[in-house]
Amino acid sequence: MSKANAPAGKRKRDVRLDFFRGLCLFIIFMAHMIGNPWADWIPAKFGFSDATEIFVFCSGMASAIAFGSVFRNHGYVVGIGRIAFRVWQVYWAHISVFMVTLVCMIMIDWQLGGDNYIRGLMMQHLLNENAQSAIVGLFTLTFVPPYFDILPMYLVILLMLPIVVALAQVGRVYAAAFIVGLWLISNFNLTHLPREPWGDDVWFFNPFAWQLIFFSGFAFMRGWLPPPPTDRRLIWAAVAVLVLSVPFDWWPLMSQFQVLQDGREALGPLINKTNFGILRFVHFLSLAYLSYILVGEEGRRLTGPLVRVICKVGQQSLGVFIAGLVLSFLAATFLNVAGSTYLTVPLANLGGFAILIAIAYGVAWFKSAPWSKPAPATTAPAPGPGGIRGVARQDGDWSSKPSPAE
Repeated sequence: MSKANAPAGKRKRDVRLDFFRGLCLFIIFMAHMIGNPWADWIPAKFGFSDATEIFVFCSGMASAIAFGSVFRNHGYVVGIGRIAFRVWQVYWAHISVFMVTLVCMIMIDWQLGGDNYIRGLMMQHLLNENAQSAIVGLFTLTFVPPYFDILPMYLVILLMLPIVVALAQVGRVYAAAFIVGLWLISNFNLTHLPREPWGDDVWFFNPFAWQLIFFSGFAFMRGWLPPPPTDRRLIWAAVAVLVLSVPFDWWPLMSQFQVLQDGREALGPLINKTNFGILRFVHFLSLAYLSYILVGEEGRRLTGPLVRVICKVGQQSLGVFIAGLVLSFLAATFLNVAGSTYLTVPLANLGGFAILIAIAYGVAWFKSAPWSKPAPATTAPAPGPGGIRGVARQDGDWSSKPSPAE
């Protein structure tokens, strides 16, 4: 269907958003696979930002598409309801992936003996003297162990969205002041949320800091911020940022020079992941700008069958993400038991990619609700011997009906 013939109010999908979100989901899968040698070559190993920034930024863009028009066309109350529904979905997705992974850990520990996998992700608290607090904490998001901390961050940020939209209706400057001010406060460690009921640990991803990059994506997609110009000076500046960050993040090089290790330590507050340090933001914006230039206007260079597959994965981000968390754990277990070899490592990674792609296409098929579409017209079968012919009943069964000759 051409854009001109599209139904009124239906917005054409942005191939850049789908592509980079899909690419990010593959990277997250590799990064969460503990002991995966392929994870040594993901962007996070060469700079301050990583796939998390891509995921959150693209989520902000997607939220602008999904919720922005609801606020505009149906009003503020309905917009809040739409966000509440998404929060409900993400909340139960978080609980589900947590419980499925826990069951997998228990079963693997049964087979291998011990409790190494349960302890590896702090899940033993659900089975020891802290069980009651841990179970309540799971459902109240006050027990957020590592590996399960991205969706809770996303939930809290979504709850901020009605506030930002309301402020923007008064004036975009008020929305910007709220976003930037909240990020600044977070960098003084004033907005942390508890990770566990029995200790002092905090959420690894502070949502009050990470909302800065989410609403940056939201603002670009809503048109609150203009698209960046194609400027050679900006291109070289972005390249400089990416190149200069490599020595302070690429371990094979950094480990050879103490001065680089000291430099990274000095940069600590500026590249802090929990509070989304400013250099992470600068590094991500540089990477995003160069990607924006490379793919061309409206992503015109993003073509071909591989791009279409990656876009399909990006279109089903929630389903693929939660499946990827479970698959990453299972693939890491496979590598731990079978060993990392030239055969097992590609098998774990490429096999996981194939499953994620299959899940994306499967989720898309279910979302299309093919059972609700009109059934295709069928030709009545010819009369059989004796003049009996099958007649399709409305309930889908077949019955025999006498022919007129009888």
